[in-house]
Amino acid sequence: MSRTLSVTLLVGGGALGIAAYHAQTAALGSPHAAAQVAIGWAFLLAGLVAWDRRPDNRMGKLMALAGFALLARQLRYFDSALLFTLFFVFGDVGYALVGHAALAYPTGRVTDRAERALVIAGYTTVLVLPPLTALFYGGTGPLMYYGRLSRNSLINVTDDNHAVELLQKTETVVFFGVLATLFVVLIARRLWRATPRMRRILAPLLVAAIAVGLRAIFECVFTFVDAPFATDYLFWWWWVAAFALPLALLAGLLQARLARAGVGDLVLELQHARPEEVRDALAKALGDPTLEVAFWLPERNAYADATGKPVELPADGSRAVTSLEHEDGEPLAAIVHDPSLLEEPRLVSAAGAAARLALENAQLQAEMRAQLAEVKESSVRIVAAADEERKRIERDLHDGAQQRLAALAVQLRAAQKRLGEGAADPAVDALLDSAVAELQAANEELRELVRGVYPAILTEDGLAAAVESLALRNPFPIELDVLDGRLPPQVEATAYFVTCEGLANVAKHAQASKASVSIARRNGSVAVEIADDGVGGAQPLERSGLSGLSDRVEALGGRLRVESPAGGGTRIFAEIPCESS
Repeated sequence: MSRTLSVTLLVGGGALGIAAYHAQTAALGSPHAAAQVAIGWAFLLAGLVAWDRRPDNRMGKLMALAGFALLARQLRYFDSALLFTLFFVFGDVGYALVGHAALAYPTGRVTDRAERALVIAGYTTVLVLPPLTALFYGGTGPLMYYGRLSRNSLINVTDDNHAVELLQKTETVVFFGVLATLFVVLIARRLWRATPRMRRILAPLLVAAIAVGLRAIFECVFTFVDAPFATDYLFWWWWVAAFALPLALLAGLLQARLARAGVGDLVLELQHARPEEVRDALAKALGDPTLEVAFWLPERNAYADATGKPVELPADGSRAVTSLEHEDGEPLAAIVHDPSLLEEPRLVSAAGAAARLALENAQLQAEMRAQLAEVKESSVRIVAAADEERKRIERDLHDGAQQRLAALAVQLRAAQKRLGEGAADPAVDALLDSAVAELQAANEELRELVRGVYPAILTEDGLAAAVESLALRNPFPIELDVLDGRLPPQVEATAYFVTCEGLANVAKHAQASKASVSIARRNGSVAVEIADDGVGGAQPLERSGLSGLSDRVEALGGRLRVESPAGGGTRIFAEIPCESS
C-alpha cells in the first residue's frame, strides 16, 4: 500500500471517527459512543497495518473496510434525514464485514462452502431487513437502540410502528440469533478439524467466536429480556472481546512475517548441524513439529530419510510436500509438512533456501548410509544363502553318501556270513572285517563332517538341543546355560557356530579342565559367552578360526570379541541383534 493512500485513509478515518462520536454523543448522550467508535478505529488501524505488511492478503482490506463501516454507521445519529436513511439502510453491513473478515482469516478468502454460505446469508440479512424497516418508519415511533428519533426515512412509504418493531426483532433473531450461532459452530468445526500447527494459527478465531457470541447474547437480552442489564453489563463484556478481535487478527497475520524474518537464523544454526539435526531446525523455523525431510537418492531413484531408509511421499492429501532442487535443477530433497504451510509458500521456500547447503550435505550422508544399508542387507543375504547351501549339503551327504556307506557295510557283513558258512579262507574273512571297520569309521567321520556343515538337530530341535549335543561330544565337562525356545534361523545358526568354534579352540589349544557356555537374551540381542580355565594367551581374533564367524556376526549387526590374558583362561563374547518374536 502506498504512503499517500495510507495517509488518506488515516485522515479520512480520523475525521469519520470524530464525526461519528459527536453524532452519537449529541443524539444519545451515552458513554457507549466512545466505545463504539473505539472498535471501529481498532478495525481500521489494524486493517491498515495488515494491508501495509501483507499487501498480497485480503485480510487488511476487509478489516479496514469493516472499520470504516462501523464508524460510518454512527452517522445515522446526525440531524439529517439523508444521513439517517443512508446509514440506517446500510449501517449494519459493518457487522457482516466483521464476520466476513473473521471467516476469511488467515488467507483473506472464504473457501469452505458452509462458511461462504453463511457470509452470503449475513450480507443478505443486513441488506434486506433494514431497508424494509425504513419503508415503515416515519419518525413518530421508537427505534430499537436509538429511542425516539425525529428523523424521517426518505424512503418511508407508511408509518407503521408495529411493522418496524417486528422487522427489527426479525433481524435480531435471524442475524444475531441464528447466523451468529452458526458462526460459532463453524469456528468450532474449523478448530476441531485443524492440524496442531493450524490450530495455533487459528487462535484469533477464538476471540471472534467469543465476540460474536457475546454480541448475540446482548442483542437477544436487549430485545426480549432486560434492556438495562444488556446495556449496563453485557455491552461492556462484548466490547472487550470486540476491541481485542482486530488486534488478535493482526497479530496472527504478522506471525508468518516474523517467522520469515526468523528463517535467517537458520543459516547460523545449520552451520555445524549434523544431518539428523537439519529436520529439527527446519521444524522449529517453520513452527511445524511434525515436519519430515526426505532426501533424493539418484542411484535409487527414490527418497530416503537421514538414516538412508526408504521414504514414501504421502499422496493422500493429509500432508503437504514441498520439493527442493539443486541450482542445476536436479532434485535435492522434499519437505513433508503441515498443509497449512501451503498458504505461506514463501516461508517454506525461504527456509529451504537457507538450509540448502546443510540439506546437500545431509543428502550425501543419507546416500552413503543407504549404500551401507545395502551392503549390510547384501551381507545378510549372503549369510542366509550360505546357510541354505550348508543345509543342502548336509541333506545330500546324509541322504546320499552316508546311506550308501551304511548300505555297503551291511552288504559286506552279509557276504562275510555267507563265506563263513562255506569255511572261507581266514585271510579273506579278516580282510572283510577290516573293510567293514573302515566303512564304519568313514561313516562316523562323515557324520561328524555333516554336523559341522549344518547339524540337523539345530533345524529340527533348536539351539538348546544342538548346543547340548555339541557339549556331549567334547572330552571335558561343560556347564551349559542356554535359553529355551526358538530364535530366528540366522540367529540360531550364528550362535551355534560361534559356540562350536569356541569349544573347538578350547579342545585344541586351551589345555582346560572345564568350560562353560552361556546363551541369553539381553537388551534386544542374543548374548553368547564361551569361557574356559585354560592357559589363555589366545591369538587375536583376526588370526584365529573365529575371524570368519566375526564377519558373520557383524553381517547381522552384532559384534564378536575375545579376551584371553596369559594364564587367565579365554572368554569369547558375541552379541547378535534379535528382534523379539
